[in-house]
Amino acid sequence: MAARQQGQIKKWQEDKGFGFIETEAREQVFFHVSEFKAQRRPNIGEEVVFSVEYDNQGRMQAKQVQELGFVKQQMAQKNKQIRQRNHKRSIQADFEAGQKKRLFVGVGFYLVLILLAIMDKLSWLIVGWYIALGLVTYLMYAKDKAAAQSSEWRTPESTLHLLSVLGGWVGAMVAQTYLRHKSQKVDFRMTYYLTVLINLAGLLVLLTNKELLPF
Repeated sequence: MAARQQGQIKKWQEDKGFGFIETEAREQVFFHVSEFKAQRRPNIGEEVVFSVEYDNQGRMQAKQVQELGFVKQQMAQKNKQIRQRNHKRSIQADFEAGQKKRLFVGVGFYLVLILLAIMDKLSWLIVGWYIALGLVTYLMYAKDKAAAQSSEWRTPESTLHLLSVLGGWVGAMVAQTYLRHKSQKVDFRMTYYLTVLINLAGLLVLLTNKELLPF
């Protein structure tokens, strides 16, 4: 494909349907109206973009002559689309990285609980409680998202927060990350983080005061 050049229409003969473009190198290039791609007639002095080919006699001819303004507009639109596509890819990459981190945190927390139970520092019932409540909380988030999409009865946010406080915060974290539910609402997220801190503080109290354990 011939390289595109920029120039200015210097001569135009309306009755004959051809003219000449002056290139940036001050060369005169012939062009025919059939190669002018705008839905109108050319104007003397307007800036254009074109490619150059040679006829059988070795003379330069301008092909695919387009308005410079139109080409710039097309390029700006294309660049905008590229930026938007790259931005979406960046957001997706960040999201996927966040998914892995949050999943690692959740799995790591459960592994710590299991290790504590193996060391006889925590009851297996509590480990089971955290795992079961995590699953229940995840399912409640999934149910609430489905209800939001179908305009049905929603699960109160207070219920979701209560589940997190009681130990289902890992399930809530996974649901927010993988279901993308309640992940953009700042107030909800702040309250969620508070429920995590409250739950971990309660767990720490239980670990340091085993007499408080009901079993």
